[in-house]
Amino acid sequence: MPIDRRSLLASGALLPLIGLQTRLAHAAEQAAPETADYTLRIATGLVELAPEHIVSTTLYNGQFPGPLLRFKEGERAVVDVYNDTDTPELVHWHGQIIPSDVDGAAEEGSPYVPPHGMRRIAFVPKPAGFRFYHTHVVAGGDLNRGTYTGQVGPVYIEPKNEPGAYDREVFLVLKECEPSFSRGGDMAMDFLAGEPMKELKEIGKKADDQAKEKAKGYEVGYDLFSINGKMLGHGEPIRVKHGERVLFHVLNGSAGEIRSLALPGHTFRVHALEGNPVPTPRDVPVLWLGTAERVSTVVEMNHPGVWVMGDLADDDRKRGLGIVVEYAGANGKPQWAKPKPFRWDYAQFGKADSSTTRPDETMEFTIVKHNGAMNGFNQWTLNDEAFSMETMKPMYKVHERRRYRLKFRNASDDIHPLHLHRHSFELVRVGGKPTAGVLKDVVMLGGFQEIEFDFVADNPGTTLFHCHQQLHMDFGFMALFYYA
Repeated sequence: MPIDRRSLLASGALLPLIGLQTRLAHAAEQAAPETADYTLRIATGLVELAPEHIVSTTLYNGQFPGPLLRFKEGERAVVDVYNDTDTPELVHWHGQIIPSDVDGAAEEGSPYVPPHGMRRIAFVPKPAGFRFYHTHVVAGGDLNRGTYTGQVGPVYIEPKNEPGAYDREVFLVLKECEPSFSRGGDMAMDFLAGEPMKELKEIGKKADDQAKEKAKGYEVGYDLFSINGKMLGHGEPIRVKHGERVLFHVLNGSAGEIRSLALPGHTFRVHALEGNPVPTPRDVPVLWLGTAERVSTVVEMNHPGVWVMGDLADDDRKRGLGIVVEYAGANGKPQWAKPKPFRWDYAQFGKADSSTTRPDETMEFTIVKHNGAMNGFNQWTLNDEAFSMETMKPMYKVHERRRYRLKFRNASDDIHPLHLHRHSFELVRVGGKPTAGVLKDVVMLGGFQEIEFDFVADNPGTTLFHCHQQLHMDFGFMALFYYA
């Protein structure tokens, strides 16, 4: 079709307008506020564990535990955090491989959420699997701060391939309430594989003999326990059908307690630890979880009845640490039966071939407890050095892409749930046995035992390491790694 001069000028005049409209639309899109995927609001609230047990604590979104947050692996997520309290707060994205400034630890450089202020946090969730979020502030002697509060919630990062076939999934958050101080006692350790080492006992005895304070320091005990915010018998039961395969994601959200979980007449097939699929899924009669550990396990519902899924400790179970599992058509009082003794052994979930990649460097640490050395609280040292918030030491140098083997020697009678931020690590030796392929971010180290694990320095930035017992990390049991 012929084009005259008038038509040509008209069309030419439109071209800049079309370009301008495109640029304006793009600018408007860029200026439009990004919508948060989730909002977390930190505030004091009431929790009804049972009609006769209502407690006041700090919560996320007014609920206990905090809401389940589901993300998609590799897809950017935005979370708005509002702090309605009078003190600065932090939200730690436990188990995720993310930058230091959003990880949620002040020691790494993450900014606080100011009192009566907010902070927008954006990150790319990874790796897939069961993670969680919790406060990461120092509590010291204040039992209304830190993980002694109700600030804990589950995170699930959707994997491309779900491990294990199942019919439905259930999230369980185990948590205690009403903490109080007492003088320390001995912690039960006979459930962990491995035996105490004479050399480490001697180091611990020497520290005790040299201590100015001979009595053991303060420990924290609890009056009430819960699963998903309810004491045993006061929440809705888990209703199941005969033949169902239920995937349980279990989180020990405690500030310092080690937890067990059993379901009479059933076994747990463990598919993942800390959200990471294990090389060798195993059937076990009971789960053991140190502070901040997670287990993803499938249970075949093949033993009809009304049962108590609960902790092996009778006192803790009677004070709330359990939940009722009820089969369709079954009725009657929930039944409990203690399983036979069983030792928790991480190595059983590892590869048959336990050979691992040779590390580029090995670092060795000896853990020592100094009874009552800090105003009645025990002080904890790594290689004779307690962590200082003033100097941010001890601090250890790592180089990007190098593989590091960390060997920890526990010269104390406490079990320590060791946690490395912003990285996963591979167990190499545990309970005196070699293993490989088990990836974790928290692992229990038995009293007077050793453990070795490897991590690859593949996430640059300041990285915190600590015992996940709030009382231990607040009184010296921490260190930092920095990338050279």
